[in-house]
Amino acid sequence: MKYDFTSLMDRRGRDAIAVDLPGTGGDFAPGGPKPGSGFDVIPMWVADMNFPTVPTIPRAIAERVQHPAFGYFNPRQEYFDSIIRWQQTRNGATGLFAGCIGYENGVLGGVISALNAFARPGDPVLLHSPTYIGFTHSLEDNGYKIVHSPLKQDENGVWRRDYEDMDARIKANRIHVAVLCSPHNPCGRVWERWELEKAMEIYRDNDCLVISDEIWSDIILPGHTHIPTQMVSEDARRRTVALYAPSKTFNLAGLIGSYHIIYDPYVRDRVNACAAKSHYNSMNVLSMYALIGAYQPEGYEWVDELCQVLGGNVDYACDFIARNFEGVRVSKPQGTYMLFLDCSGWCAAHGKTLDELLQAGWDVGVIWQDGRPFHGPCAIRMNLALPLSRVQEAFDRLKRYVF
Repeated sequence: MKYDFTSLMDRRGRDAIAVDLPGTGGDFAPGGPKPGSGFDVIPMWVADMNFPTVPTIPRAIAERVQHPAFGYFNPRQEYFDSIIRWQQTRNGATGLFAGCIGYENGVLGGVISALNAFARPGDPVLLHSPTYIGFTHSLEDNGYKIVHSPLKQDENGVWRRDYEDMDARIKANRIHVAVLCSPHNPCGRVWERWELEKAMEIYRDNDCLVISDEIWSDIILPGHTHIPTQMVSEDARRRTVALYAPSKTFNLAGLIGSYHIIYDPYVRDRVNACAAKSHYNSMNVLSMYALIGAYQPEGYEWVDELCQVLGGNVDYACDFIARNFEGVRVSKPQGTYMLFLDCSGWCAAHGKTLDELLQAGWDVGVIWQDGRPFHGPCAIRMNLALPLSRVQEAFDRLKRYVF
């Protein structure tokens, strides 16, 4: 491969909560290795990557830093052109122009801006469960009532929407805004076109605005294709606020910077007005250059190699679990780099609680994440965005000392 996905990058003391937070205490921090155990931290919890990013990003930032002034600025045309080219090339977007693109400090902030434009605190909002913890916190913190339509696993273990349940809950609760996650976090589903079409028909028939979080849209594993929600029909284009970012793709969360795509002028004006009212939703000049650096030709190549690497990690992990961890079920993800393990069978068979299982992993340095806040009753969420050698080491520890 052209890019480095095998070197072990030391992130300790480099402002990375993935490695510095475990074992420090607090509500958010997972446990760390047992004192005196000799195990180091293998960060498999918070959803960032343990690979060096594509070199064009630090290069673009470094070139801009050479000019010693960082005053007020407007986004460069190159910023918009880079997004349009990326969306057209990677996602098949059509009819996209700069006016459709708006800056967001983060995808979750964009979700709240869109909600505030078309709903009020106390209103019900449809989500699917399992549910990304960020949705739960941001919606509840802003006073919205979450109504879950649970995903169901088919005979092959693939997570699917229950369309009848969706329609019934929307009608029963008089819901007019829905949040869609595509690809789905934490389940890793990459929705097929017919699935999106069917969901959007339900939203159309119930007059729902759709907020589509597509931050994972670049991390698609081999054999699957991301279909932008806005591209499945003209009505979907009109009623959907789509949210994207280079942060998940290129590991730029610490730089801050996301964007929305809204085709409909009325929806766009409403969302932009809400986003502007806080006076905090403004771009950082270095994050602008980071995006421009990411969306270079090298970035396209880098992401293609990344997805190959992640596909190999997912294959290894799922095969290892099937062969060695009886009672643990996992639906093989089609996108993202997260696994969502159902440990209910193993815990029941061994008389263990999920807390005990989580702690046993943390004790040996496998820093995985409690899946209950994601609405998995006995679930663990695992990040596989590490060099394969570290993934292998983690599963070897789990086999030897935990399962």
